[in-house]
Amino acid sequence: MTTEMTARPGSIEGTRNKLVTDLRGVVDDADHLLKEVANSTAAEFAAARSSIGARLTDARYRIDGARAALTDRARFVADVTQEYVQENPWRVLGVTAAVAVLVGVLISRR
Repeated sequence: MTTEMTARPGSIEGTRNKLVTDLRGVVDDADHLLKEVANSTAAEFAAARSSIGARLTDARYRIDGARAALTDRARFVADVTQEYVQENPWRVLGVTAAVAVLVGVLISRR
């Protein structure tokens, strides 16, 4: 196989955890700002709304980036798998047959 994976295995998990943390921060900030704005003037309310909008826009941008990275990673894995299957058809067929036999044995025991 000529293609090698360059991304670290934990990078997608780390990105997901970072996004979850960021989204929780946005929600917490929005909740805090809404509580503060309850007794505010129109100008303070507009400023708070603008701040929340900026945080949400940033969160959307990060989610889109993570989605694009995940899509690229999935395409890469699919391409590598396709290449491996084309280079080793008999090995893949043998592994598939072995897994099918194992599943058949496990199902027949029930």
